[in-house]
This record gives sequence, structure tokens and C-alpha cells, in this order.
Amino acid sequence: MARLADLFSPKDMTVGVPWKRIVEFSIPMLIGNIAQQLYNTVDSIVIGRFVGDNALAAVGSALPVLNFLLVLFVAVATGAGIMVSQYFGAKDRERLSRSIGACITLTAIASAILMIIAPIVIRPMLVLINTPESILDWCTSYLLILMVGNWGFSYFNILSGILRGLGDSFSALVFLLVSTTLNIVLDIWFVAGLNMGVSGVALATVIAQMVSAVLCAIKLKTMDDVLDFNLNMMKPKKEYFLQLLKLGLPSGLTQVIFSLAMITVQSLTNTFGEMIIACNVIVMRVDGFAMMPNFTFGMTMTTYAGQNVGAKKIDRVELGTRQGLKIAVGVSTVITIIILLFGRHLMNIFTDTAELVDLSMRMMRILAVGYIAMAVTQVLSGVMRGAGDTVTPMWISLITTIFLRVPIAYGLAYLTRSTQYPNGRPESIFVSLLIAWVLGAVITLISYRKGKWREKVLLKDVQ
Repeated sequence: MARLADLFSPKDMTVGVPWKRIVEFSIPMLIGNIAQQLYNTVDSIVIGRFVGDNALAAVGSALPVLNFLLVLFVAVATGAGIMVSQYFGAKDRERLSRSIGACITLTAIASAILMIIAPIVIRPMLVLINTPESILDWCTSYLLILMVGNWGFSYFNILSGILRGLGDSFSALVFLLVSTTLNIVLDIWFVAGLNMGVSGVALATVIAQMVSAVLCAIKLKTMDDVLDFNLNMMKPKKEYFLQLLKLGLPSGLTQVIFSLAMITVQSLTNTFGEMIIACNVIVMRVDGFAMMPNFTFGMTMTTYAGQNVGAKKIDRVELGTRQGLKIAVGVSTVITIIILLFGRHLMNIFTDTAELVDLSMRMMRILAVGYIAMAVTQVLSGVMRGAGDTVTPMWISLITTIFLRVPIAYGLAYLTRSTQYPNGRPESIFVSLLIAWVLGAVITLISYRKGKWREKVLLKDVQ
């Protein structure tokens, strides 16, 4: 029983062998991230199998707009993770509790704003990015349901992020597995059983995430040995709001940049027709799983760096970074090999259309080696964010997405126009992404070695 209780307790990453602490924290988070990816993947599989390839394209076309509308939660979650991990590492109960309370209050405000503006802007945004008329209504209904029910999504992501900042990745995993299982059951019931189509997939996601958000809140309430979780701690306090935004806005702006780039590229993708849109959905679903270890190690290093910076152990941060980087690159290399050998079988899960499978596999081969580069980017960016330097990763994202990926994608499409491909070759979308990944890794490595992140100190200006 004691061992089981340990799994659900906060983890102090300022002690012990760094790589062991990193792996212990990463494994449940990796499983959780895979489960999180199952949300969108199961949606795509169910839609592709029971409704058709055009419906699959509709879900894919909606995602860039969805990511853009949810950008504020990225800012809150990032700021929360940094504050929670550093205050936990410093053993500062008062500031830890008040920073968590500020996150919860700010999330409520952001959720209410999103519920109001989303129904107004969704359809015009979809029209703006050249969404085909044949899937426009499906895209609109899918997004409307997700936005009206955004409370579950926003609170689940914020609260599970707080749990991870406390070093408790296991509880977040359990709650996510419960939610994912519920989502799968509801997906099949609503779409295959009740014929609700794309709307059924969105509704299933909303319900499942609300359940997981409630579970996260209950868990935080029970952690009274390390924090206070009550209404008093959630009273608006300007200092904590400002600190959250100071730390989180660079990451929020990064997400805005990324989302705008995705919307711009999606507009290009939409000009290639429904087949390429569906291909892009399949590739991005497989890509989502391939990226999971990279994102996992990135988030792990944010928590690891945050706790150790809070404890003023910079040498330990650097040692853990070297060890974590070796692990991440090794895992990504194995994943790249698996994709190259067995990718076609993964594509077949989404569709029986042979032409679509062949097209998707061709695009996947272009991206495969980029996952190794992304391992470097995610680990080093995670360390910089955990130390409090969220501005440097923002600028790197700005450079790689706005000044590299988008111009390269459109430039390659323009240069490859032909009678067969009047809008250019669709490979331009994926080649541009690969180039951005590789150059992003190089820039991130240079920035990490310059060491601006080492100048950051324990958060101490909030009283």
C-alpha cells in the first residue's frame, strides 16, 4: 500500500540520480501523452471508418482553427507549470498555493471569453482558409461543440499540468486513461450507434474531458500536505496574474505563431483537394504518436529544470540535460526506424483507400528523420522554459515557422506547379516542415549553449 501511495504523491526531482528521476517521471507522462493523442486518433479512425474520407478531412481541417482558439490556455498552463515546479522545489507552500489558485481563476475567465467569441468567428475563419464547401458544415459543427464545451478541456489541461509541475505524473496518467477509455466508448456509441457523425465525435470528447477535469480537481484537494486548495487561494490577486502572464505569454505567443502558420499552411493544403487534406490528417495522426516521446521529454525537462532552479541547483540542471538529451535522441531514432519499416500498416488503420495509404506513406517518409532533430529542440527548450526563459523558445518558434516553414511551403508549391499539379506538388508541405525542424534544432542548441537561461533565478517578486 505504501508503494502504491508513492506513485500518486509529488516527486522531488532535486535529489537522486538525474536520469533515473527523468525516466521515472517520463514513463507515466509518455503513456499519458499517448492516451491524449488517442483522443484525436480515435476520432479520426471512427470518422474515417464509419462516415468516410471527406468527414476525416473535415476533422483535420478544423484542427488548426481549434489550436488557435485555445491559445490562451497554453499561456496559462506554461506559466502555471513553471511557477508550480519552482515553488515546489523551493518548498514555498504559500506561493505554491496562490499560484495554483490564480491559474484556476484565470482559466475560468478565459473559458467564458472563448464560449462567447468562438461561435462568432469559427465559420468565417474556416472560409478564410479555403475550407472546401463539401466539408464546411462538418468543420463548423465540430468546432462549435468543442468550443461551447471547452471547460472540460481547459481545466483538464491546466490541472493535469499543475499535477505534473508537482512531480505527480502518475495521477495525471490515471485520470487521462479513464477519460480516454470513456472517449473511445462514447465515440463508437455516438457515431456508429447513433449516427451522429462529426458532431458525435466532438460531443464524446467534451464529456470525457469534463470527467477527467473533475478527477484532477479532487486529487489536488487531497494534497493538503504540500498545498492549500480552497476558495481563499483562488481570490484574484494581481501579482500572481501578472507573474503567470509574464511567464506564460511568450509560450502563448509561440502557440499563436504556430497556429497562424498552421492555418496558413492549411489554406495551402486545402487548395490541393480533399484527398491531400485527408492524407495530411493521417500523416499528422501518426506524427502525433511519433512526437509523443519528444513532447514528453520536453515537459519532463521543464519540471526537472524548474524544481532544480527553485532549489538553486544549476549544476544538477546541466547534468540532467545531458542525460535527458541522450535518452530522447535514442528513443526518437528507434521511432524513426519503426515508421520507415511499418508505416504503411499504421496508415491502413485510418482508411482502406489504397491511393490514400500510398500517398500518406510517401509523405511520412519525408518527415521521418526530422523526429531526431525535434528531440533536441524539445529537451533543450524544456530546460530553458523550466528555468524561466520562455522568451528564447518563442523567438526560435517565430523564426522556424513564420520565416522558414511558411515561405518555404508556398515557395516550393509555386516552383513545382505543372499541368498535373496546377497548385504545386503536395510534398512541399512536408519538405518545408522537415527543413523547419532541422534548422530549429540547430538554433535551439546554439541558444542553450549561450546560456541565457542560467541567469534566471527563483521566482521571488510575488508576495
